[in-house]
Amino acid sequence: ISEIMLQQTRVEAVKGYYDRFLKALPSVTALANAEDEQLHKLWEGLGYYSRVRNLKKAARGIMEKHGGQFPRRYEDILALPGIGTYTAGAICSICYDEPTPAVDGNVLRVISRVIESRNDIAKDSTKKEMEELLLRVIPEDKPGEFNQALMEVGATVCIPRGEPLCGECPFNSLCLSRRRGTTGEIPVKTAAKARRIEERTVFLIHDGE
Repeated sequence: ISEIMLQQTRVEAVKGYYDRFLKALPSVTALANAEDEQLHKLWEGLGYYSRVRNLKKAARGIMEKHGGQFPRRYEDILALPGIGTYTAGAICSICYDEPTPAVDGNVLRVISRVIESRNDIAKDSTKKEMEELLLRVIPEDKPGEFNQALMEVGATVCIPRGEPLCGECPFNSLCLSRRRGTTGEIPVKTAAKARRIEERTVFLIHDGE
């Protein structure tokens, strides 16, 4: 629940919602059987409502395919609605101590700077490459702590806007971008295409009722 809530949302904004959600729906069964109106009320204000709809679908899938027990295998978790590679990796590593990488925007930025990668972080191929690199070094005894540490460095030190706090960074001696003065150029991300606005004429036809 926390990982889904934290997608596109800050930790401080999620805390109250998380507590209320678990009090109202304390089990997979309760979530699977929840009325849509109740779900949307509990989620109101968090935005991205497809997330809560997928949560209910995932809970129903867990009831049907896994006997109501949250799956432990990465592939089974990844197959649940609304869960991608990052969320599956975070759950497996933090909850089950499985050595699976969890690559979000923060981690992409940190690793791109450490290895001075100029690959476009908006591309799936770059994310896949980073996951494969991290698989080689993620510690089997503390994968959850490793992933959370990378996320924290990206959120608080190797920040997305403004100058990174290189003097406080645990990767200070390893980071190629810091050494070569390219932290302002990395990570590379293509700009989103401007939305095209088109005018249309719409006919609404009433026939009786």
